[in-house]
Amino acid sequence: MLVIVGAVIVMASLIIGYVMHNGDLLVLLQINEFIIIGGAAIGSMLIANPIDVIKRIIAGALDTLKPPKVNKAAYLDLMKLLYEIFQFAKREGLIALEPHVEEPESSSILSQYPSFLGNHHAVEFLTDTLKVVLSGGVPAHDLEELMDIDLHALHEEEAIPPAALTLVSDAFPALGIVAAVLGVIITMQSISAGAETVGANVAAALVGTFLGILLAYGFVGPLAKNMEMSVKKEAKYLEAIKAALLSFAKGAPAAVAIEYARRAIDPTNRPTFKEAEEAVKS
Repeated sequence: MLVIVGAVIVMASLIIGYVMHNGDLLVLLQINEFIIIGGAAIGSMLIANPIDVIKRIIAGALDTLKPPKVNKAAYLDLMKLLYEIFQFAKREGLIALEPHVEEPESSSILSQYPSFLGNHHAVEFLTDTLKVVLSGGVPAHDLEELMDIDLHALHEEEAIPPAALTLVSDAFPALGIVAAVLGVIITMQSISAGAETVGANVAAALVGTFLGILLAYGFVGPLAKNMEMSVKKEAKYLEAIKAALLSFAKGAPAAVAIEYARRAIDPTNRPTFKEAEEAVKS
Protein backbone atom coordinates (compact mmCIF):
# COMPACT_ATOMS: atom_id res chain seq x y z
CA MET A 1 0.00 0.00 0.00
CA LEU A 2 2.79 2.44 0.91
CA VAL A 3 4.41 1.74 -2.47
CA ILE A 4 1.31 2.99 -4.26
CA VAL A 5 1.00 6.00 -1.95
CA GLY A 6 4.64 6.86 -2.50
CA ALA A 7 4.32 6.60 -6.30
CA VAL A 8 1.24 8.84 -6.25
CA ILE A 9 3.07 11.43 -4.12
CA VAL A 10 6.06 11.41 -6.49
CA MET A 11 3.87 11.95 -9.56
CA ALA A 12 1.57 14.48 -7.90
CA SER A 13 4.43 16.63 -6.59
CA LEU A 14 6.12 16.65 -10.01
CA ILE A 15 2.96 17.50 -11.91
CA ILE A 16 1.79 20.17 -9.46
CA GLY A 17 5.21 21.82 -9.30
CA TYR A 18 5.57 21.75 -13.09
CA VAL A 19 2.11 23.25 -13.66
CA MET A 20 2.81 25.96 -11.04
CA HIS A 21 5.74 26.98 -13.25
CA ASN A 22 3.26 27.30 -16.13
CA GLY A 23 4.59 24.13 -17.74
CA ASP A 24 2.71 22.44 -20.55
CA LEU A 25 2.00 18.82 -19.59
CA LEU A 26 1.66 17.77 -23.24
CA VAL A 27 5.33 18.61 -23.76
CA LEU A 28 6.23 15.82 -21.33
CA LEU A 29 4.18 13.31 -23.27
CA GLN A 30 6.95 12.20 -25.59
CA ILE A 31 6.00 8.63 -26.52
CA ASN A 32 9.20 8.16 -28.50
CA GLU A 33 11.30 8.87 -25.40
CA PHE A 34 9.30 6.33 -23.41
CA ILE A 35 9.88 3.74 -26.13
CA ILE A 36 13.62 4.41 -26.33
CA ILE A 37 14.27 4.37 -22.57
CA GLY A 38 11.75 1.70 -21.60
CA GLY A 39 12.67 -0.61 -24.45
CA ALA A 40 16.40 -0.26 -23.83
CA ALA A 41 15.92 -0.93 -20.11
CA ILE A 42 13.83 -4.05 -20.71
CA GLY A 43 16.22 -5.30 -23.37
CA SER A 44 19.29 -4.81 -21.18
CA MET A 45 17.55 -6.60 -18.31
CA LEU A 46 16.82 -9.55 -20.60
CA ILE A 47 20.46 -9.60 -21.72
CA ALA A 48 21.77 -9.58 -18.15
CA ASN A 49 19.40 -12.09 -16.50
CA PRO A 50 17.98 -15.57 -17.20
CA ILE A 51 14.22 -15.95 -17.46
CA ASP A 52 13.80 -17.32 -13.92
CA VAL A 53 15.39 -14.17 -12.47
CA ILE A 54 13.09 -12.01 -14.62
CA LYS A 55 10.09 -13.88 -13.24
CA ARG A 56 11.35 -13.42 -9.68
CA ILE A 57 11.87 -9.70 -10.28
CA ILE A 58 8.27 -9.36 -11.43
CA ALA A 59 7.00 -11.47 -8.51
CA GLY A 60 9.09 -9.48 -6.04
CA ALA A 61 7.83 -6.17 -7.43
CA LEU A 62 4.22 -7.36 -7.12
CA ASP A 63 4.86 -8.53 -3.56
CA THR A 64 5.78 -4.98 -2.55
CA LEU A 65 2.14 -4.04 -3.19
CA LYS A 66 0.96 -6.57 -0.59
CA PRO A 67 1.13 -6.36 3.21
CA PRO A 68 4.47 -7.66 4.56
CA LYS A 69 4.50 -11.37 5.32
CA VAL A 70 7.04 -11.04 8.12
CA ASN A 71 5.54 -9.05 10.97
CA LYS A 72 4.94 -9.35 14.69
CA ALA A 73 1.93 -11.61 14.26
CA ALA A 74 3.92 -13.95 12.00
CA TYR A 75 6.67 -14.16 14.61
CA LEU A 76 4.17 -14.98 17.35
CA ASP A 77 2.76 -17.77 15.17
CA LEU A 78 6.30 -19.00 14.55
CA MET A 79 7.08 -19.18 18.26
CA LYS A 80 3.83 -21.00 18.97
CA LEU A 81 4.63 -23.47 16.20
CA LEU A 82 8.19 -24.09 17.41
CA TYR A 83 7.04 -24.45 21.01
CA GLU A 84 4.42 -27.02 20.01
CA ILE A 85 6.93 -28.98 17.94
CA PHE A 86 9.53 -29.01 20.72
CA GLN A 87 6.98 -30.01 23.35
CA PHE A 88 5.67 -32.75 21.08
CA ALA A 89 9.21 -34.07 20.53
CA LYS A 90 9.93 -34.04 24.27
CA ARG A 91 6.68 -35.82 25.02
CA GLU A 92 6.45 -38.34 22.17
CA GLY A 93 10.10 -38.65 21.18
CA LEU A 94 11.97 -37.31 18.18
CA ILE A 95 10.94 -40.16 15.91
CA ALA A 96 7.29 -39.08 16.27
CA LEU A 97 8.16 -35.88 14.37
CA GLU A 98 8.97 -37.78 11.19
CA PRO A 99 5.51 -37.68 9.57
CA HIS A 100 5.22 -33.98 10.40
CA VAL A 101 8.49 -33.04 8.69
CA GLU A 102 7.98 -35.39 5.75
CA GLU A 103 4.57 -33.96 4.84
CA PRO A 104 4.26 -30.55 6.52
CA GLU A 105 1.07 -29.61 4.63
CA SER A 106 -0.80 -32.54 6.19
CA SER A 107 0.82 -32.19 9.62
CA SER A 108 -1.64 -31.70 12.46
CA ILE A 109 0.83 -29.22 13.98
CA LEU A 110 2.18 -27.24 11.04
CA SER A 111 -1.16 -27.01 9.24
CA GLN A 112 -2.47 -24.85 12.10
CA TYR A 113 -0.10 -22.04 11.06
CA PRO A 114 -0.83 -20.86 7.49
CA SER A 115 1.46 -17.83 7.89
CA PHE A 116 4.34 -20.28 8.30
CA LEU A 117 3.26 -22.75 5.61
CA GLY A 118 2.97 -19.85 3.16
CA ASN A 119 6.70 -19.25 3.51
CA HIS A 120 8.20 -22.14 1.55
CA HIS A 121 11.78 -21.16 2.42
CA ALA A 122 11.00 -21.34 6.12
CA VAL A 123 9.15 -24.65 5.73
CA GLU A 124 12.08 -26.23 3.88
CA PHE A 125 14.63 -24.85 6.31
CA LEU A 126 12.76 -26.10 9.38
CA THR A 127 11.83 -29.53 8.04
CA ASP A 128 15.23 -30.22 6.45
CA THR A 129 17.02 -29.30 9.68
CA LEU A 130 14.68 -31.43 11.77
CA LYS A 131 15.34 -34.35 9.42
CA VAL A 132 19.04 -33.98 10.19
CA VAL A 133 18.28 -33.87 13.91
CA LEU A 134 16.12 -37.01 13.56
CA SER A 135 18.94 -38.83 11.82
CA GLY A 136 21.02 -38.39 14.98
CA GLY A 137 24.76 -38.27 15.43
CA VAL A 138 25.13 -34.60 14.42
CA PRO A 139 26.84 -32.44 17.07
CA ALA A 140 25.34 -29.03 17.77
CA HIS A 141 28.28 -27.11 16.29
CA ASP A 142 28.06 -29.15 13.08
CA LEU A 143 24.32 -28.51 12.92
CA GLU A 144 24.94 -24.78 13.29
CA GLU A 145 27.48 -24.85 10.47
CA LEU A 146 25.03 -26.77 8.29
CA MET A 147 22.29 -24.21 8.92
CA ASP A 148 24.69 -21.34 8.24
CA ILE A 149 25.60 -22.86 4.88
CA ASP A 150 21.93 -23.19 4.01
CA LEU A 151 21.10 -19.64 5.09
CA HIS A 152 24.08 -18.19 3.21
CA ALA A 153 23.12 -19.95 -0.02
CA LEU A 154 19.48 -18.92 0.36
CA HIS A 155 20.36 -15.29 1.09
CA GLU A 156 22.62 -15.08 -1.96
CA GLU A 157 19.88 -16.54 -4.15
CA GLU A 158 17.18 -14.21 -2.81
CA ALA A 159 19.44 -11.16 -3.19
CA ILE A 160 19.73 -11.65 -6.97
CA PRO A 161 16.37 -10.06 -8.06
CA PRO A 162 16.75 -6.79 -6.11
CA ALA A 163 20.40 -6.54 -7.21
CA ALA A 164 19.35 -7.01 -10.84
CA LEU A 165 16.66 -4.34 -10.50
CA THR A 166 19.18 -1.99 -8.86
CA LEU A 167 21.43 -2.44 -11.89
CA VAL A 168 18.55 -1.39 -14.16
CA SER A 169 17.88 1.60 -11.92
CA ASP A 170 21.53 2.66 -12.16
CA ALA A 171 21.30 2.44 -15.95
CA PHE A 172 18.23 4.65 -16.35
CA PRO A 173 20.05 8.04 -16.16
CA ALA A 174 22.50 6.88 -18.84
CA LEU A 175 19.63 5.61 -20.99
CA GLY A 176 17.99 9.00 -20.54
CA ILE A 177 21.16 10.62 -21.88
CA VAL A 178 21.12 8.22 -24.84
CA ALA A 179 17.55 9.29 -25.62
CA ALA A 180 18.56 12.95 -25.25
CA VAL A 181 21.53 12.52 -27.60
CA LEU A 182 19.25 10.99 -30.21
CA GLY A 183 16.98 14.00 -29.77
CA VAL A 184 19.91 16.36 -30.26
CA ILE A 185 20.84 14.53 -33.46
CA ILE A 186 17.30 15.08 -34.74
CA THR A 187 17.51 18.73 -33.65
CA MET A 188 20.72 19.30 -35.56
CA GLN A 189 19.16 17.83 -38.67
CA SER A 190 16.30 20.33 -38.47
CA ILE A 191 18.34 23.36 -37.37
CA SER A 192 17.39 25.23 -40.52
CA ALA A 193 13.67 24.76 -39.86
CA GLY A 194 13.45 27.72 -37.51
CA ALA A 195 13.65 28.50 -33.82
CA GLU A 196 10.23 27.05 -32.99
CA THR A 197 11.01 23.64 -34.47
CA VAL A 198 14.46 23.55 -32.89
CA GLY A 199 13.02 24.51 -29.50
CA ALA A 200 10.39 21.76 -29.70
CA ASN A 201 13.03 19.17 -30.60
CA VAL A 202 15.35 20.27 -27.78
CA ALA A 203 12.45 20.09 -25.29
CA ALA A 204 11.63 16.57 -26.47
CA ALA A 205 15.29 15.56 -26.07
CA LEU A 206 15.46 16.95 -22.53
CA VAL A 207 12.36 14.94 -21.62
CA GLY A 208 14.49 11.83 -22.16
CA THR A 209 17.04 12.98 -19.58
CA PHE A 210 14.26 13.93 -17.17
CA LEU A 211 12.51 10.59 -17.62
CA GLY A 212 15.67 8.54 -17.08
CA ILE A 213 16.53 10.33 -13.82
CA LEU A 214 12.93 10.18 -12.59
CA LEU A 215 12.60 6.45 -13.21
CA ALA A 216 15.96 5.75 -11.58
CA TYR A 217 15.56 7.73 -8.36
CA GLY A 218 11.80 8.10 -8.10
CA PHE A 219 10.53 4.61 -8.89
CA VAL A 220 12.84 1.74 -9.87
CA GLY A 221 15.60 2.44 -7.33
CA PRO A 222 13.22 2.71 -4.35
CA LEU A 223 11.37 -0.39 -5.57
CA ALA A 224 14.62 -2.37 -5.64
CA LYS A 225 15.43 -1.13 -2.13
CA ASN A 226 12.00 -2.25 -0.94
CA MET A 227 12.62 -5.73 -2.37
CA GLU A 228 16.06 -5.81 -0.72
CA MET A 229 14.54 -4.98 2.67
CA SER A 230 11.98 -7.75 2.22
CA VAL A 231 14.82 -10.21 1.63
CA LYS A 232 16.53 -9.05 4.82
CA LYS A 233 13.30 -9.42 6.80
CA GLU A 234 12.87 -13.00 5.60
CA ALA A 235 16.52 -13.67 6.50
CA LYS A 236 15.81 -12.53 10.08
CA TYR A 237 12.79 -14.83 10.16
CA LEU A 238 15.00 -17.77 9.25
CA GLU A 239 17.62 -16.67 11.78
CA ALA A 240 14.97 -16.91 14.51
CA ILE A 241 14.18 -20.49 13.42
CA LYS A 242 17.89 -21.31 13.45
CA ALA A 243 18.35 -19.94 16.97
CA ALA A 244 15.46 -22.01 18.30
CA LEU A 245 16.53 -25.21 16.53
CA LEU A 246 20.11 -24.90 17.73
CA SER A 247 19.01 -24.37 21.31
CA PHE A 248 16.65 -27.34 21.06
CA ALA A 249 19.41 -29.54 19.58
CA LYS A 250 21.58 -28.66 22.57
CA GLY A 251 18.90 -30.05 24.88
CA ALA A 252 17.34 -26.81 26.11
CA PRO A 253 13.69 -26.87 27.27
CA ALA A 254 11.10 -25.68 24.78
CA ALA A 255 10.53 -22.38 26.61
CA VAL A 256 14.25 -21.60 26.56
CA ALA A 257 14.54 -22.46 22.87
CA ILE A 258 11.66 -20.09 22.12
CA GLU A 259 13.43 -17.33 24.04
CA TYR A 260 16.48 -17.82 21.82
CA ALA A 261 14.21 -17.35 18.81
CA ARG A 262 12.65 -14.23 20.33
CA ARG A 263 16.04 -12.64 20.96
CA ALA A 264 17.01 -13.21 17.30
CA ILE A 265 14.02 -11.18 16.05
CA ASP A 266 14.68 -7.59 14.98
CA PRO A 267 13.52 -5.06 17.63
CA THR A 268 10.80 -3.65 15.35
CA ASN A 269 8.90 -6.94 15.21
CA ARG A 270 10.13 -8.58 18.41
CA PRO A 271 7.33 -9.52 20.83
CA THR A 272 7.92 -8.81 24.50
CA PHE A 273 8.76 -11.65 26.84
CA LYS A 274 5.22 -11.52 28.22
CA GLU A 275 3.64 -11.55 24.75
CA ALA A 276 5.70 -14.55 23.72
CA GLU A 277 4.93 -16.38 26.96
CA GLU A 278 1.21 -15.77 26.61
CA ALA A 279 1.30 -16.85 22.97
CA VAL A 280 2.96 -20.20 23.62
CA LYS A 281 0.72 -20.88 26.62
CA SER A 282 -2.35 -20.32 24.51
